[in-house]
Amino acid sequence: MQKSVSLMNPVLIVGCAIVLVSFAIRASFGVFQIPIADEFGWLRADFSLAIAIQNLAWGIGQPIFGALGEKIGDRKAIVIGALVYAAGLVASSFAVTPQAHQLYEILVGFGISGTGFGLILAVVARASTDENRSMSIAIATAAGSGGQIFGPPVAEALLTVMPWQSVFMIFAALILGVLLLLPLMRAPPVEGRVEMSESMGDILRKALRDPSFTLIFLGFFSCGYQLGFITAHFPAFVTEMCGPIAPGSLLHGIGITSTSALGAVAISVIGLANVAGTLLAGYLGKRYSKKYLLAWVYLGRTVVAAVFIAMPITPLSVLVFSAAMGSLWLATVPLTSGLVAHLYGLRYLGTLYGIVFFSHQLGSFMGVWLGGRLYDIYGDYTLVWWLGVGVGAFSAIVHLPVKERRLVAA
Repeated sequence: MQKSVSLMNPVLIVGCAIVLVSFAIRASFGVFQIPIADEFGWLRADFSLAIAIQNLAWGIGQPIFGALGEKIGDRKAIVIGALVYAAGLVASSFAVTPQAHQLYEILVGFGISGTGFGLILAVVARASTDENRSMSIAIATAAGSGGQIFGPPVAEALLTVMPWQSVFMIFAALILGVLLLLPLMRAPPVEGRVEMSESMGDILRKALRDPSFTLIFLGFFSCGYQLGFITAHFPAFVTEMCGPIAPGSLLHGIGITSTSALGAVAISVIGLANVAGTLLAGYLGKRYSKKYLLAWVYLGRTVVAAVFIAMPITPLSVLVFSAAMGSLWLATVPLTSGLVAHLYGLRYLGTLYGIVFFSHQLGSFMGVWLGGRLYDIYGDYTLVWWLGVGVGAFSAIVHLPVKERRLVAA
């Protein structure tokens, strides 16, 4: 029976639902930065380190959950991930010291690994045809952006009527709720004879000895740096850098009456624009060279960030930047995962993409942690922004020598 990537495909529908909820929660953490720091009198670096540790744990857990899914089955691995995610959120709600919060965020990070792109994209890739694989991965990735659209405003709205601890409890219940859909998620096994005859060790050795895999690994660092920094610090940056929302202005008229609300909305605008950008990346990825598309995406991010930070920060510039950066936000994911699948096959895509994604999360760790650390030293985020511009330019260049030749027959 031919595999399908239709929107009626249960694998794709359930996969989208899981990453939507997982990323809705994950994308909202920046909204909690000021309320939590103000309640306990923490330094900005204290909360930033907790989110940085979360991102690092996510990166470490990604290849682990990828291998776990290939060993015991994807659905069992997803259940473990959701349970760990919920446990981390519940434990974090009781944290009253920076050290406790930082410790519990390890659980949250591992939970995101088990409910995020590494596992879900591997399942979706196996449930699609070669022709439509790039687009199916893009649709699942865009679902993560859907979570980013709704997560921060929902968190901001909940914080107006209840303490942040209660919001964490609600989020824990939501991530457990998606497990009810798992019985519908049945991906077909890998059918390629060559892939089935090779062990995980064989594939890993091929990949790790391939210079192209190393270049992809290095290039994904800046994606994590930029996404981690903006997700964790952009709401606070907007709150502090933007002038007040003028009464009678267009923003005030549509309900954005404060800079804190603007910060949450900016993250949502990024997610909204990214839905279109990611789907476009998936569409282009099956027609053009993925390495050149990745180079253009990173170059675009570099230019957008440089122009934004060089110009005066206003509510309008925040929204324009959010839309422009959002169109490039997760466009790297279907292209990078699709490139890995093309080079090394589908059998161990979860593990191989997990290794590449570890570089992404190293970047996230640095972006989040440096954001808080350098803010406490200099009183603003300017240097962190320019470091992001530099690593973005590096990633644009480093993808150019990648050789898009298939090393494993599909």
